[in-house]
Amino acid sequence: MTTSLVFLVSLLVIFVAVVNQTRADSCNDSLGTCENCDERCKTKHGPSTMSKCDGSVGLLLCTCTYECAPLASSKICSGGTGLCTADCPEKCCDTNCAEKYNSGRGSCNFLGNYNLCQCEYKC
Repeated sequence: MTTSLVFLVSLLVIFVAVVNQTRADSCNDSLGTCENCDERCKTKHGPSTMSKCDGSVGLLLCTCTYECAPLASSKICSGGTGLCTADCPEKCCDTNCAEKYNSGRGSCNFLGNYNLCQCEYKC
């Protein structure tokens, strides 16, 4: 009886350890305009990537959602909060990233004719 109880407890511990290792968080990566969005997401982050195009009127941006690596506390992910404008320059972008991505850091980067607010955060 004791041997089978120890065996069952051991199996339970192994199962929980394996489940914790396979659990991963989601990360977002902004890839600019929506041209070939899904293809670019899958090329950069793998076949399980989900892509979407959204944004403000007249400018749709490609965002990829992908699984971060397990135990990714030191992994840096990318995201975005839209465009940098005269009303929302670099400091505003940084503030928006910190609010959206739990202590994320933001900077304005030109991609073609667009000045995008891009964020980096620990995932």
